[in-house]
Amino acid sequence: MSTDVGSGTEVRKLDRVVIRFAGDSGDGMQLTGDRFTSEAAAFGNDLATQPNFPAEIRAPQGTLPGVSSFQLHFADYDILTPGDRPDVLVAMNPAALKANIGDLPQGGILIVNTDEFSKRNLTKVGYAGNPLEDDSLAAFQVHRVAMATLTIGALEATGLGKKDAERAKNMFALGLLSWMYHRPVEGTERFLREKFARKPEIAEANVLAFRAGWNYGETTESFAVTYEVAPAKLAVGTYRQITGNTALAYGIVAAGQRSGLPVVLGTYPITPASDVLHELSKHKNFDVTTLQAEDEIAGIGAALGASYGGALGVTSTSGPGVALKSETIGLAVMTELPLVVIDVQRGGPSTGLPTKTEQADLLQAMFGRNGESPVPIVAPQSPSDCFAAALDAVRIALTYRTPVLLLSDGAIANGSEPWLIPDVEDLPDLSVTFATEPNATDGSGEFWPYLRDQETLARPWAVPGTPGLQHRIGGLEKAEDTGNISYDPVNHDRMVRLRQAKVEGVEVPDVEVDDPSGRARVLVVGWGSSYGPIGAAARRVRKDGLQVAHVHLRHLNPFPRNLGDVLSRYERVIVPEMNLGQLALLLRARYLVDAISHTKVQGLPFKAEELQNVLTDVVKGLPA
Repeated sequence: MSTDVGSGTEVRKLDRVVIRFAGDSGDGMQLTGDRFTSEAAAFGNDLATQPNFPAEIRAPQGTLPGVSSFQLHFADYDILTPGDRPDVLVAMNPAALKANIGDLPQGGILIVNTDEFSKRNLTKVGYAGNPLEDDSLAAFQVHRVAMATLTIGALEATGLGKKDAERAKNMFALGLLSWMYHRPVEGTERFLREKFARKPEIAEANVLAFRAGWNYGETTESFAVTYEVAPAKLAVGTYRQITGNTALAYGIVAAGQRSGLPVVLGTYPITPASDVLHELSKHKNFDVTTLQAEDEIAGIGAALGASYGGALGVTSTSGPGVALKSETIGLAVMTELPLVVIDVQRGGPSTGLPTKTEQADLLQAMFGRNGESPVPIVAPQSPSDCFAAALDAVRIALTYRTPVLLLSDGAIANGSEPWLIPDVEDLPDLSVTFATEPNATDGSGEFWPYLRDQETLARPWAVPGTPGLQHRIGGLEKAEDTGNISYDPVNHDRMVRLRQAKVEGVEVPDVEVDDPSGRARVLVVGWGSSYGPIGAAARRVRKDGLQVAHVHLRHLNPFPRNLGDVLSRYERVIVPEMNLGQLALLLRARYLVDAISHTKVQGLPFKAEELQNVLTDVVKGLPA
């Protein structure tokens, strides 16, 4: 649908748009995308984002390894993914163009910063000639904009040097796109003045560049069409844009408040989990203490020590850090203390792909410790779901006195979406009761640290220094009830089975099946960040008249009680994962189901289109 506003510019109404900003790692693409996202959120659109960072901290300027991008999908209805392909690509240099042009569909809008298309920059990325001067981009709507030149011209009166002025060209691009999509400008100008409050001349330069981009769109004849995307009809409430890492941090803060316990984060910075530390360090007023230790082992040791002292111990890391923390996680299993281990997964093995996403730590979370040392595993499905998942992990840790692995991943951690802010009164009560009296059943008046609650099999939690409650815990096997060191074979067998039974008995809700027709013969099972692409693919398949059911698992150990029954109802079970089939392996072993594994380990999330094709082929391949 389109209208004409009388200025010669057609206004076309759309229900959704995908924009990708791409440039050198120093071009500010993440800030640009984040600001456009904030305005889309404030406007009321539903949205999902996908930042893509260079793997190298300082990749050579203008090279393919140095390309940074930010993709935003915003719509007037509920969406599940950041989009498969951009409708609009903003390329700030030849490297950004070459790295991303393959994703732009035919007829897509391409906005190019022509100032960077020098012979030297073209040669760096293997262009024999200038693609802006031949027919290689004929399939797209190409807009050539000298962003650096126009930005420098707009800032000439500020007195800034050419180099400093040119740095604001990302704000010129943001202003142009804000004009194209009728985004409000007040929020961005306010943000820039606050961000650069200590350098007001830089703040005003960025504001001027932003306005210059807007005015360029308003006055140039290059853009004959602008676009409007109406606000989405979301559930009533107060929303804010949130990333997965921020939501995890807020969930931990809320859990501390709802449990009445001080929070102690012992951690070591590691991509892509570091923002959990950064965010939690801002909330000392909520009785949160953050400790940046000298290494991963010290970080989790501090967190476990805090739990021993009666606090809520938390540690955050990625896959390599989980490997280093494994011995202390085993100690937490043996001492039966609550501990939340946040693993924001990235591509591996070893250092692997620090800035890319993967789901390959599931088997490490399940089995990556010596001996029989089971732990519950919780996995959020989206950025906003990280808040609830964090609360759930803390619930399990406190109730059952056990370490819990919370498996996020890079796509969730750095992606963002609207979050409906909950009422505090609606959050679960996580309060705990510490042991205060001796509990020995032999009349000795002693405290037995392993005398279990018969319902949860959790042992009592006694704060060190409580009068009369002297007790011993540690890494050596303990005698049942008394906690004395024991090498008795029968006792060891008993304690191993009790710890296993405790984890198997963790209360988790039954899995819910998304099967609108009730007639699907194919079930797709996912976990973690595959939720959005699977859900979007299922919508597309159903729109084509085919039937498919979808189950998404938050609890990976223990599995929901009804999962086996659900799996048995379907003729085909498909398990898409960003690994080589780890959940499929567990489902086959546990339920003897012939799961069809669809895997991807490219460091990138699934696209809805590729999963749509997989599901369509399986459904159409069923016997009549």
